[in-house]
Amino acid sequence: MSFGNQLRTRLEQSEILVIPGIYDCLSAKIAEQLGFEVIATSGFGIAASTLGLPDYGFLTATEMFYSIGRIVQSIEIPLIADLDTGYGNVLNVTRTVKDAVNVGISGIILEDQEWPKKCGHFEGKRVISTTEQIAKIKAAVEAKADSNLVIIGRTDARAPLGLDEAINRGKAYFEAGADVIFIEAPQSEDELVKIANALPNIPLVANIIEGGKTPQLSAHELQQLGFKIVFFPLSGLFTVTKAMMDCLRQLKETGTTANLKNLVSFQEFEKLIDVPKYRQIEQKFDQE
Repeated sequence: MSFGNQLRTRLEQSEILVIPGIYDCLSAKIAEQLGFEVIATSGFGIAASTLGLPDYGFLTATEMFYSIGRIVQSIEIPLIADLDTGYGNVLNVTRTVKDAVNVGISGIILEDQEWPKKCGHFEGKRVISTTEQIAKIKAAVEAKADSNLVIIGRTDARAPLGLDEAINRGKAYFEAGADVIFIEAPQSEDELVKIANALPNIPLVANIIEGGKTPQLSAHELQQLGFKIVFFPLSGLFTVTKAMMDCLRQLKETGTTANLKNLVSFQEFEKLIDVPKYRQIEQKFDQE
């Protein structure tokens, strides 16, 4: 079974799908080894970790696929890729989707912001017309052909145009062929309820960012409301950043890491990056 089929099969199950955001091969492998069924790239995380820049549309499609392609090769579970706006019009979306299929991505998020886009929880977002985004979704559906790529239609209309417009766009994007609908940054539990009630029988995404605009409900609570997927796109990134800041602060202040807590051991890290497997391969050919 392809990873695209695996993702579709999982979406048919009743239990909500909890998906961590990852931004490099190491974070992807950690999520896989801890038993997550599906992972998703965070454009915010990739921009921060590869460019040291905010999620303001600085990443090009080439840079994004360079990162995602390496991540896909490092894991054996489905990956959903944040592909922003598709990087242009219907022609660009067509190429983006074909590249996604060729790389081995299982699902993509395609949003309706104007380019350059911004993080969904930043201020000042602007969106293209519903008609233009519908055309881009239809182009994506055609471009994916028989690959079983899952298309997640995202709208950022809540902030600039209001919740009702965002819901209307969600309906329209689903009718245009999106498999899952993602209304970004609802600002209260009441808004989450309204989304779920307005879009029954449509697989829905909730996106939980610590300190962001959407309330931090648990996966169980979101499932009770009617959501099918919950992303935690920045939890790992924020945790790693805090840990590294603490580590380097202690090193700068004391000149040693001897008493530093919460480190994995050298041996644990070796296992994480498959050193025993490659050591075995090396020994096999050394003996021949």
